[in-house]
Amino acid sequence: MLGSRRFRRRLTTALAGFGLLATGAALQVGTSATPAHAATTHRILFDNAHAETAGNADWIISTSQPDPLGQDSTPNAETDWTGALSSWGVALQKAGGYSLKTLPSGSSLSYGGSASTDLSNFDTLVLPEPNTLFTSAEKTAIMNFVKNGGGLFMISDHTGADRNNDGKDAVAILNDLMSNNSVDSTDPFGFSIDALNITSGYPAAISDSTNPVLHGSFGNVTKSLIANGTTATLKPADNAGVKGLVYRSGYSGNTGAFFATSTFGSGRVAFWGDSSPIDDGTGQSGNTLYDGWNDTGATNAALALNATAWLAGSGTGDGGGGGGGTCTAAQLLGNSGFESGNSTWSASSGVITNTSGESPRSGSYYAWLDGYASAHTDTLSQSVTIPSGCTSANLSFYLHIDTDETTTSTAYDKLTVQVLNGSGSVLSTLATYSNLDAASGYTQRSFNLASYAGQTVTIKFTGTEGSQIQTSFVIDDTALNVS
Repeated sequence: MLGSRRFRRRLTTALAGFGLLATGAALQVGTSATPAHAATTHRILFDNAHAETAGNADWIISTSQPDPLGQDSTPNAETDWTGALSSWGVALQKAGGYSLKTLPSGSSLSYGGSASTDLSNFDTLVLPEPNTLFTSAEKTAIMNFVKNGGGLFMISDHTGADRNNDGKDAVAILNDLMSNNSVDSTDPFGFSIDALNITSGYPAAISDSTNPVLHGSFGNVTKSLIANGTTATLKPADNAGVKGLVYRSGYSGNTGAFFATSTFGSGRVAFWGDSSPIDDGTGQSGNTLYDGWNDTGATNAALALNATAWLAGSGTGDGGGGGGGTCTAAQLLGNSGFESGNSTWSASSGVITNTSGESPRSGSYYAWLDGYASAHTDTLSQSVTIPSGCTSANLSFYLHIDTDETTTSTAYDKLTVQVLNGSGSVLSTLATYSNLDAASGYTQRSFNLASYAGQTVTIKFTGTEGSQIQTSFVIDDTALNVS
């Protein structure tokens, strides 16, 4: 059994020495995982119909409206699109799975109509510091959109930030939306925005490792930024779903919430108390902007992007916004038993095999990491999107470990099982196995991934072997069952 593995290793090395294999490149099957299922397209509408570019503001993702792709269809840098929110827009565009549009100046928000920018065509509405009041019809449209499964991202600024001098600032406008509408004016989201002007600060995130906004596919959130902003007062007695995620220094509980989330009907809501964190410092000529997006003292980009992903996954799938919120019971991993050989999975050379050196649990193929009796690392990974509406997501696989190590106390060779985000950062290490766990036969291992609902994550196995004595980590019959 072990000799077969070592022979294949020596043969590969020998062929490379004779120039029959290209050095380095021949040792890899692929460099990136192929998703088992295409990610749901999250449809995001950014509002620019309520004076979002008044004064020095430039809260747009692109000057091409409604479709930013008209300015550059394949943006790589944030300057490929023009606007102080272009970093936000370009990051979503490059991430894939997002369709972005802008409601142009002179338009109105509607829900249930035939316009291409009607809210029924979107999963999330972003209100980046509006500076004119919403009409009664617009407030009805927004509230029904959220109630029926849409995501609403409200971004305020400090009190007195009346950029168009009409007597209304974002604090008053957003509070009016929540307290003066025809759908539900009884504190529907469970918070109100404070009439404050907090000049500066780096408010910290709460400790909650399972929260998808603070720890999502775009990274981990530690702090945000206040550069003249405000906070919210939470009222959980009115809506138990409200939750403060980032707090002004010295505050907690129901006061001083700088970033908060809530629910309403089938939809989700997010609030941010300042527009400076989303400002990337570049925009149309003549504006005085501030680069909060890239502020090294904060993690504003991760917060904005994770929140967008969370909001877009909130819906019921009824065509009324939030199209990614349903969950059909399914097994999500492609080529789960490896019977299709080197497809779907990204793996080191020789990992997916049907050789006789080890035995599959079922079928002919299996994944064999390490077993070379020399310093060696093997990897096996696959990206998968867990639908946001799923409350159960169970990762399982069968694992067999055999070893020639005789120690009963030292883990020389290890296999780690991890969950990674879209940037390759580790979200969680689910388990670590070693030569100390060797046993005959296969054992099923299972892990709960329900906290990653609404995200595209990568499941990764990494086998690291020390020198001289072999340990083989053999995997078969994987599954990610959701419901």
